[in-house]
Amino acid sequence: MSAVLDHHDHAHDGHDDHGHAMTGWRRWVYATNHKDIGTLYLLFAFTMLMVGGVLALMIRLELFQPGLQFFQPEFFNQLTTMHGLIMVFGAIMPAFVGFANWMIPLQIGASDMAFARMNNFSFWLMIPAALMLVTSFFMPGGAPAAGWTLYAPLTLQMGPTMDSGIFAMHILGASSIMGSINIIVTILNMRAPGMTLMKMPMFAWTWLITAYLLIAVMPVLAGAITMTLTDRHFGTSFFNPAAGGDPVMYQHIFWFFGHPEVYIMILPAFGIISQVVPAFARKKLFGYASMVYATSSIAILSFIVWAHHMFTTGMPVTGQLFFMYATMLIAVPTAVKIFNWIATMWRGSMTFETPMLFAVGFIFVFTMGGFTGLILAMAPIDIQLQDTYYVVAHFHYVLVAGSLFAMFSGVYYWMPKWTGVMYNETRGKIHFWVSLIAFNVTFFPMHFLGLAGMPRRYADYPMQFADFNAVASVGAFFFGFAQVYFFLFVVLPCMRGQGEKAAQKPWEGAEGLEWEVPSPAPFHTFENPPKLNAEANRIVA
Repeated sequence: MSAVLDHHDHAHDGHDDHGHAMTGWRRWVYATNHKDIGTLYLLFAFTMLMVGGVLALMIRLELFQPGLQFFQPEFFNQLTTMHGLIMVFGAIMPAFVGFANWMIPLQIGASDMAFARMNNFSFWLMIPAALMLVTSFFMPGGAPAAGWTLYAPLTLQMGPTMDSGIFAMHILGASSIMGSINIIVTILNMRAPGMTLMKMPMFAWTWLITAYLLIAVMPVLAGAITMTLTDRHFGTSFFNPAAGGDPVMYQHIFWFFGHPEVYIMILPAFGIISQVVPAFARKKLFGYASMVYATSSIAILSFIVWAHHMFTTGMPVTGQLFFMYATMLIAVPTAVKIFNWIATMWRGSMTFETPMLFAVGFIFVFTMGGFTGLILAMAPIDIQLQDTYYVVAHFHYVLVAGSLFAMFSGVYYWMPKWTGVMYNETRGKIHFWVSLIAFNVTFFPMHFLGLAGMPRRYADYPMQFADFNAVASVGAFFFGFAQVYFFLFVVLPCMRGQGEKAAQKPWEGAEGLEWEVPSPAPFHTFENPPKLNAEANRIVA
């Protein structure tokens, strides 16, 4: 074992010159080590989660009672738009890239990511982009207020911050594409000898497929917002009907990006859950190969369902039928995954530490979100529910209870490996239960609001929607405070090294190369590639 994991700190090592020499702020600004960059991504994502969360709480504050309470409708629309953009592009996506940076080299036995300096660049690009988004509130005319989907013709009528928003999206897209290239090259070229693709951990698989999705669709978003930019300033009329353009064309281009994007935000979550569930069921993942094929099928199908967001745009019935059936088809590989997780737990020796609680919570709530998605997939029902709070409830069930709960599961699962100390189990459980209950109190009533016809993005509403809105607002504040609690009382103590020392493999059922290195993971790991035995991903001593 020691021969394989020989962590030598000699100056003649090729990549040691940007290794241990750096301390203080230089270590972070010039970071090329995948663990440091992963940490930066995760901290950045959490910061943006807090910013987006404050905007969400302002939205819920306004909606606590009928009537205009605190904000004008114009500002309310800025809040909904920026909440969406910041959460999707500033919180969820960077957090999963952070997980990828930290875990993929450890899981495949690589010494680092393939392109270390590009890795640094793709992280630091996010800072100016995020600042441009957040500071747009303080620029003339206020933040963009066209909804996070940035639909024309509203975007053509917005003030100057629309342009800074478009620029920020371009920069974030470039960062995503660079990160994806890095992940693909790392996984395809740097796996330890003996680790075939079909022996890779599921998390590495889901990220490999996600990275291809990102490279395929980020340029499409770039195209859509560039056409918006030229419509605004250079006399083109792609989306301006008065000059022969078509705003519905924008929707087609946007959702051709937007639908694969929602799978970009959930596939890495599936990967994390596929690591955590077998560890705490103390069994191998049921149906590994079918999981890989299901993930690939979801990725491929995600490209042919985009117009299910557009059933009310005057689409021909033939088009409605195609998109309806294609959308219902995508439920099949997703159901395969859920079946496999449940089959993994079936008759396993399960224990319910915090990572497993979040994983089981994920499966429960994500399945509910999946069912409401299936309901919205049916064109005649969707035409009634389109742009109501039913849709808001649906996508928060798959994005908050989906992506976010999976991330919490991953943080609790790998935190001992990252920090070298065990988090406080009681506090973890408090965080889980408050989050789960508050989440459902917030978003479950929104299904009923939507069924009753309450439209989304409205700052005011008639009296009959008052009770459920009050309940949702109270739940939202509890949910928000639970995340602050998580950072202050779970993450910070671990980052400071407070807590009992973590074993090299703190979870009895955990498998994978990341548990073959000490806790905390040394600055450099696998400088010589580990040799794996044929059956399992175990290092041969």
